[in-house]
Amino acid sequence: MKIPKATIRKIMKKDGDIKISDSAAEAIAEMLEKRAKSIANYAVKRAKKQGRKTVSQEDVDTYRMKFGV
Repeated sequence: MKIPKATIRKIMKKDGDIKISDSAAEAIAEMLEKRAKSIANYAVKRAKKQGRKTVSQEDVDTYRMKFGV
């Protein structure tokens, strides 16, 4: 998975009229990708542990409550 730099720029532009370098956009994208993988891994493990084949909103919310995201 690769979050496009343009998406990062679009998000940051909403917080003000500021430019972002390619390296900064890439660094943010990498951080977000790592967090997304962590959330997904946790949610999948939780669903499997409960005998389900579908990740639910509750799985994601549990990650949020446990890790304070």
